[in-house]
Amino acid sequence: MEQKQSNSEIDQSPNFSIAVDYDQKATEFRPFSLSSPHMRAFHLAWLSLFSCFFSTFAIPPLLEVIRKDLNLTETDIGRAGIASFVGSIFSRLAMGPACDVFGPRVASATLSLLTAPVVLSTCLISSPQGFILVRFLIGFCLANFVASQFWMSCMFSGCVVGLANGFAAGWANVGSGLTQLAMPLVYSLFTSCLNIPSFISWRIAFIFPAIFQAVTAIMVLVYGQDLPDGNYKRKKITGHKPSENILSIVLNGLKNYRGWILGITYGFCFGVELTTDNIIAEYYYERFHVNIDVAGGIAASFGVANCVSRPVGGIISDKMGKRFGMRGRLWSLWVVQTVAGLLCILLGRVNTVGVSVLVMACFSLFVQAASGLTFGIVPFVSKRSLGVISGMTGSGGTLGAVITQFLLFSGSSKFSTQTSISIMGLLMLVFTLPITLIYFPKWGGMFCGSSIDEDDENYHLLD
Repeated sequence: MEQKQSNSEIDQSPNFSIAVDYDQKATEFRPFSLSSPHMRAFHLAWLSLFSCFFSTFAIPPLLEVIRKDLNLTETDIGRAGIASFVGSIFSRLAMGPACDVFGPRVASATLSLLTAPVVLSTCLISSPQGFILVRFLIGFCLANFVASQFWMSCMFSGCVVGLANGFAAGWANVGSGLTQLAMPLVYSLFTSCLNIPSFISWRIAFIFPAIFQAVTAIMVLVYGQDLPDGNYKRKKITGHKPSENILSIVLNGLKNYRGWILGITYGFCFGVELTTDNIIAEYYYERFHVNIDVAGGIAASFGVANCVSRPVGGIISDKMGKRFGMRGRLWSLWVVQTVAGLLCILLGRVNTVGVSVLVMACFSLFVQAASGLTFGIVPFVSKRSLGVISGMTGSGGTLGAVITQFLLFSGSSKFSTQTSISIMGLLMLVFTLPITLIYFPKWGGMFCGSSIDEDDENYHLLD
């Protein structure tokens, strides 16, 4: 036992400035380090994904201005919100196998470079149909989330992978908050300081996120590295024969029920977060009659909380996993997401702006931490089909956003926005329950222990 631990415990390789395990994956996490390749990959991953979130949610804070210029109806706005998530569903499903085949670096950068011109084309929108189409196509860039989480799982060992995933996604998700603050300021700069007409100002404002996204993609290609030992090779990740075809990897992932449950769970933590990002600025603007800058600032605080809350979810997952095993990770996810659902119910029921902002802040902390906790479990589901499981879970997040947006915020819903927010909280409570069904033969589940020997050499067949 002592010999086994000595092989997998922290090992200082002369090639790295950070402790690694026998797979050369980092066993420690230093978020303020730029050491290559582990921490450099971390910073490139979160920054690239940050730019994608910034682009995707650059439209909502300027929606009141765009609505007047394009004569958008509530139905148009609702359909556009749904379209942005639908695009993300399909691209995330495809991104998982793409990472398995080409590696996270090339898959991520390619998608960012392909969608950056779409972000720029926002300047050319002239009709409601064009508005919906652009939002649909921009949504594709959110698939970079799957590549980001896959990349972290390639670079960091199981003892810190939840932490790395939480920080990478958490810092990246701040982009959805900062764009709520930055885009109105850019728009105001053009209209107030440069005296550019409103209908031109909002259009040229989108040049900034397009350039930002393209630059980060190029940085990933130039400075990134897929694995600790260099270029991507699938056999290095899976531990299986390189002759294994991609179809068998995809089918192996799709047959794993744990991936489907995590997709459902993620749909009602991250999916709810995406929906809230889409509607929160307009909600405060219309219900509490604050101006567009204040509404943007409030909405920004919801997204910016990710820099703390999602990493905390990863930290909790790793700490509870170290103390209680997989049972600790599962129970933590269930508890945190249940509390988030209760806070979401409360958010729709408070009637004063001050209390509402306070509840929203608490809700943001818990719902985002739940997302971090979810991806603290994902890397343990399947080594062979890691990309597929990541894609399934990530797609579940955007599918949940489509469901909540369509049912509750599409413009045709019979419920008020505040009532719809509370109903969204109820859905969170219901769809958190399937976590109780997750069971790992090697590590157990929420209510029972493992059923096989941890050293069973045939266990890889279950992966």
